[in-house]
Amino acid sequence: MITVFPDIKALIFDLDGTLADTMTIHYQAWHDTFAAFGVSCPQSFLESHNGTPTEGIVEHFNVAFGHRIDSKLFAQAKENRVKDRLLQAKPIEPVAEIAQQYRGRLPMAVATGSRLAIAQTMLRAIGMLNHFDALVSADDPVEPKPAPDIFLEAARRLGVEARYCQVFEDADHGLEGARRAGMRAVDIRPLLKKP
Repeated sequence: MITVFPDIKALIFDLDGTLADTMTIHYQAWHDTFAAFGVSCPQSFLESHNGTPTEGIVEHFNVAFGHRIDSKLFAQAKENRVKDRLLQAKPIEPVAEIAQQYRGRLPMAVATGSRLAIAQTMLRAIGMLNHFDALVSADDPVEPKPAPDIFLEAARRLGVEARYCQVFEDADHGLEGARRAGMRAVDIRPLLKKP
């Protein structure tokens, strides 16, 4: 069960793997894009960088594995593959229910490492495009998670002090960023585990 703490005045949600069940879509797009570039990437490497924008992951990949993949070109190719599959996205019910329950009662934002067009398509696919008062994405001039910037920008747009914001996340990078922003963070992963 997800709890919203009593002193909370705003809710901030990650998107991929938190509000929308899209991680399978993203991982398949990652593997297909790496294959198109003539290399492979371990799943564990991708999982360890969950929450980081595509270009950043490719730059880390280049350093870790000695490649010279153009991160911008790769990001565009991966984005195209993701777009083709996004309509398959489904909401993650325990988290989507919180957003439904608090819609119109508390200001809410999405803070995602996805690009804006992808995030909007995802939210539309899960029927939640108009549920949020702010959407901060990889297209905004903020440092990506685990830096706190994306969460601080979401709080700023909502007009709520960081300490009164509660974040819902599924990635270590995002949880760290929320904590560094001075926000309460809820790791939703335990809710997704099947008994």
